[in-house]
Parts: sequence; C-alpha cells; structure tokens
Amino acid sequence: MDMKQQRFGIEIELTGIARKRGAEIAAAYFGTQSYYEGTYYDTYVALDSQGREWKFMSDASIKPERKEGKSRVAASDSYKTEMVSPICRYEDIETIQELVRKLREAGALANSSCGIHVHIDASPFDARTLRNITNIMAAKEDLIYKALQVSVARQNRWCKPVEERFLEELNQKKPGTLEEVRHIWYNGASRQRDHYDESRYHCLNLHSVFQKGTVEFRLFNGTTHAGKIKAYIQLCLAIGAQALNQTSASRRKTQTTNEKYTFRTWLLRLGLNGDEFKTARLHLLKHLDGCIAWKDPAQAEAQKERLRLKREKEQQMRTFGSESDNESEIREQVIQEENMHIEAEAQSPVFSMMTGM
Repeated sequence: MDMKQQRFGIEIELTGIARKRGAEIAAAYFGTQSYYEGTYYDTYVALDSQGREWKFMSDASIKPERKEGKSRVAASDSYKTEMVSPICRYEDIETIQELVRKLREAGALANSSCGIHVHIDASPFDARTLRNITNIMAAKEDLIYKALQVSVARQNRWCKPVEERFLEELNQKKPGTLEEVRHIWYNGASRQRDHYDESRYHCLNLHSVFQKGTVEFRLFNGTTHAGKIKAYIQLCLAIGAQALNQTSASRRKTQTTNEKYTFRTWLLRLGLNGDEFKTARLHLLKHLDGCIAWKDPAQAEAQKERLRLKREKEQQMRTFGSESDNESEIREQVIQEENMHIEAEAQSPVFSMMTGM
C-alpha cells in the first residue's frame, strides 16, 4: 500500500485558546458556521466545506494557560482544548497545517501537558501486519523517543514503550486472527469497550484498534509548529505502510553508534526520501547525534582530517604562489637596475679611457 492511500486522523492538544473560540476560527477558515454540541467533553464543532466535523473538545490532562502580554498565566478549564479532526486523507495535511497556523495566530499554544496523537485506519491490518507494526515500533522506539524529544515523564505515563509481555507472546504465538491478537493485547478477556482502559497509554496503542478501528501513535509532544505536525503524520503513515507491505518485521532493538545516519537510513527505507520529505527528515533528525553522511563515526573523522589537510595544502599553494611572483618581480627589477648601471658606466669618461688602453 502507498502511504498516501491511508486514511488518518489527528488529535492536537492545545491551550491558550478557548474551545469555543477555536471552533469559531476553524469555521471562519472554512467559510462555515460553528456550533455547540455539548456532550461530556463540552464540545464545539466547526464544519468544513465537505460537511465534516472538526471538533474542539475538553481534555482533563491539559494544564490550561493563556497569554497575558509576554507571559503565560493560569486560565479556566475552557482553555483545555483538543482539536480532533474528522477522517482525513493525505491531501488534508495542508488543511491541518493551515488550521494550526490560524489557531496559533489567535493565541493557541502547547505546553508540556499537551501531546499529539495520530490515528491511521486499522481496516487494512490483519494479525500478521499488526505484529509487523508492533515489531517495527519495538525495534525503533528508543531512537524515535530521542528523535521526538519525548520526556521521561511522558514515556512513563502517557506513551509507554511496547509492553515486553505483549511483544514476547505476540512473536511466540504468531496469532493468525485479530481475535487472538486482542486476547494477547488484553492478556485475557477483552476490555475493548472501556474507553480509558490502561492499555491505551503506549506509544503504539492497539486498544484503539479494537475500540474504534484505528492504530494510534501517542508519541508526539504538543506543538503549534505546522511543519512538525506534517512530519509526524507522514512518519505514522510511512510506518503503517511498511507494516502492511512487508512480509515480516524484526523486533530486535536497533543498536547504533551513529544515531543520525541509522535513523536517516530507516526513514529513506520507509519511503520518506527525496525533496518532498526533506522537511520531514529535517525535523525528525534534528535532535539525534552523529553524522548524517557516514555510518561509522571514525570514517566521518577521517574525512574531516582529509578535508583539513586538503585545505592546508591549498592554502600553502596559494601562499607559495604569491611568494614566487614576488621573487620574479624582484629579479626583473634587479636585472633592469644592473643594465642601467652598466649603460651608465659605459658612457662615463673613465670607462672610455679604460677601453681605449
């Protein structure tokens, strides 16, 4: 499957702007109206031109703040704002980016309590491909956590690593049906009807598969940077496509002495190559250590030394070349002065008498 063919959704936790105001801004962007839906989440809705609902809901985990001059101050619970998209396609990424920009201009911000969750459609997945995506995440999660700058506190609470028990049993039993995967995920009886089941708080949330039909990625820090949000969506779609397209995937943890090179190589294998994904690679590689061009750091150091020696040699050649030019000019001047001296002597009376003797 092409990564761009997958459907997805996104939840962006924000503060700095009230839910009602957020819905009004979204509706103004779409040229439609917003309205109050209510529900347990005190939801406001903006319709887009296709009649899809963009919801602005309350989330208890958000610490509400607002801007006051150049400072941030505590705000009411109406500033606990989570923007929840409808089911989207790849071309909707630009719409999401533009909405985020509009909200940011109106005061929206993301603090340390905010996160971003990306959902991809689980309908193409079966037991084998769910095992694939689990193994992919287990193998790469350490690098992903560092690349995304996920805090230890968030790792320990809201987006835990793949559970070791689940990983072991999944690969040992190699389930052939979704029902078998579900039994392993819940370690017994299904709890798929429990919205806030504790199993959901993992970087890769498969509770969402059984509860609402999506694979959820819960790794991302909150941000109002539209480019980063685009990169996060693209990464999730690429991981999903790899899981669907590969026959199998290794669970072995990726070990490396050059994080940046290793992660970049993986991104290219995921299909995030070329100019189209240049910005995504920039955001996803920014916080990793190492050299992007060389696998072995020693090779990078050797190349640096070669370049240093080359620069020194070029500098020496330029310096010696200048000295040779100066020496040539001096020699020409000496020769001219000697010739003038000889001519002067030839014209002198003493010289004439000596030659006449």
